[in-house]
Amino acid sequence: MAVSEDVMAATALTAPRVVDAMCPSRLVLEHVTSRWGVLVLIHLLGRPHRFSELRRAIGSVSEKMLTQTLQTLERDGLVHRDAKPVIPPRVDYSLTDLGREAAEQVRGLAQWTYTRMAHVEKARQAYDEAREIQSRAS
Repeated sequence: MAVSEDVMAATALTAPRVVDAMCPSRLVLEHVTSRWGVLVLIHLLGRPHRFSELRRAIGSVSEKMLTQTLQTLERDGLVHRDAKPVIPPRVDYSLTDLGREAAEQVRGLAQWTYTRMAHVEKARQAYDEAREIQSRAS
C-alpha cells in the first residue's frame, strides 16, 4: 500500500484517492503545501496584509511568484482579495473561512517541523554518514 493510501485509510477519508495526479484534491494539496503557499497562509492567519507587506514578511519571494501564489489560493477559495477603489490603489489579502481552516492545519505541520528539526538533522547526519561508509566500501 502506498503512503498516500495509508494516509487515506488511517484517517478514514472518503475523498477521491490523492494518488491520482489529476485528482482535484491533490492539486489543492499542492497549492496549500507549496513553498510559498504555506508561508502565505501562515502569515495571513494573524491579520490581512497588503501585497508589499506580505512580500516583506515572507522574504525572498519574487513579486511574480507571490502574485501567482495569491491568485492560485484565491481561485481555490482560500484567500480573499479586497481591492479598494482609492488612489493610490489599495489591495488587502485575507483568509476566507476555508483558508483559515487550511492555514491552521499547515501551521500545525510547520510548528511540528520547527520543534522536531533537531531530530531531522540528526537523522540526516546518520544517513549521510552511512552513505559515506557505503560509498567508501564500494
